[in-house]
Amino acid sequence: ATMSAVKRRLTLLLGLPGALLAAAAVASDARMDPRIFAGKAVEETASFLVVMREQADLSGAEAFAAKPDKARFVYEALSSLAESSQAALRADLDAKGIPYRSLYLVNMIEVVGTRSVAEELAARPDVSAVAVNPEVPMEPQPIVVEASPSASRLSPSAVATVEPNIAKIGAPDVWSRGFTGVGIVVGDSDTGVQWDHPALKTHYRGFDGVNVSHDYNWHDAIHNAATGNPCGSDSPTPCDDDGHGTSTASLTVGDDGAGNQIGVAPGAKFISCRNMDRGNGTPARYTECFQFMVAPTDHNGANPRPDLGADVINNSWGCPTSEGCTDPNVLKSIVENVRAAGIVVVVSAGNGGPACATISDPPAFYDAVFSVGATSNTDAIAGFSSRGPITADGSNRLKPDISAPGVNTRVARPGGTYTAAFSGTSASGPHVTGAIALLFSAAPQYLGQVTATISLLEKTAVALTSTQDCGGFPGSAIPNAVFGFGRLNISAAVNLANPPARPKAVLSPRRGGTRVLAPRKNL
Repeated sequence: ATMSAVKRRLTLLLGLPGALLAAAAVASDARMDPRIFAGKAVEETASFLVVMREQADLSGAEAFAAKPDKARFVYEALSSLAESSQAALRADLDAKGIPYRSLYLVNMIEVVGTRSVAEELAARPDVSAVAVNPEVPMEPQPIVVEASPSASRLSPSAVATVEPNIAKIGAPDVWSRGFTGVGIVVGDSDTGVQWDHPALKTHYRGFDGVNVSHDYNWHDAIHNAATGNPCGSDSPTPCDDDGHGTSTASLTVGDDGAGNQIGVAPGAKFISCRNMDRGNGTPARYTECFQFMVAPTDHNGANPRPDLGADVINNSWGCPTSEGCTDPNVLKSIVENVRAAGIVVVVSAGNGGPACATISDPPAFYDAVFSVGATSNTDAIAGFSSRGPITADGSNRLKPDISAPGVNTRVARPGGTYTAAFSGTSASGPHVTGAIALLFSAAPQYLGQVTATISLLEKTAVALTSTQDCGGFPGSAIPNAVFGFGRLNISAAVNLANPPARPKAVLSPRRGGTRVLAPRKNL
């Protein structure tokens, strides 16, 4: 360590019994990831995550049957613990003028500081770890351009027909019974969104047909955007700096009412959070968007409202180990806490196939998420679709959980256009997200019941087998490491859930400002 680092550490430890000084220094080193400052000069700053030792016990959430009650319990437990347990550390950072951002979904603080600052924080008894938070490029998503795409398929005025991938999973059958996702809120954490794209405008929760409000419906987790980013930093209005997020959102809810029926749940409303800077994410950015989905905030990032949170979240991204998520468990507690709030976390499995054990990036390999592989419209596995089992965390867990269409799907693109060439598990995940919105609208008893929801979709999937055996999991078995339980069939799931033939009531879409919670300090 440098002299500066030693002096700062000894100042912090002053007053400890002499016999504990050496042990505390070793503990500090063990708690701080050395990769944070790798290749950096002594006084150069970096962003890192300070994880607090005290974490909330959310086991009590299971006692609540209703999703709003689960969400409120989880939010209150997490935010109150963060507010109290971080107080001393935040006061110290404030006094020293060190920039930071407090997070509560997992009790931690994002700090920008020098190596000596990180060492001081790692030595604190109330800190369990100081973790790396580098920029993480989004896994490339292949856009496979068709050899001769027809003009009608690519124009905003395409023939009024349901896309084959949407029909494949049985969505039109559910629509015909009167269930389109009305009353359900879909979260899309991605590169942002063009909310007023014709296929998305009427499905954005912030738009009531006349007026628009982005409070509680949009959040930008990019606070220091790279030079040249068209959305800049802290965009007050929804913006997509890549196009990927507009495409994934359109697969969940998209329908322009003029023939472009490209989404699974056109009656649902969506909210959005930008967690990548032109494809570059960090664990802190991903966490901040998950936090917004649990308890959305106003345009100032204040007054969180768990009653306005998402019911299901689409995550068509991965955080590669080679580019920053060096700890396989870095986002594990995050998604577990989101699930405890009664929210289904859908994650694309990745595009690392066709080899086995290629679901290698968090959060796709966590037990708490619903991981999705990609199929063609003929129920063949896509060559790029990542396979299980999971070796990255040593669990040998069987993934993916389910599969859905993900080859040459038709999606919205920024500028009011469309393309019929969006491929990847990034396309598969939104099919499942939209299907869950359909299920919740048809069988509201599943809303907030994550385990039951996932079990139902797995049980009713079209069983698909493979000649590929992976890590002791034969491709001939169900589930297997190629397709999971098989291809999504939302029609069968709704049938098994046994809802009434027609909905008894139409739920009004939720928008910010419809219900009031007592204001809390925004962390």
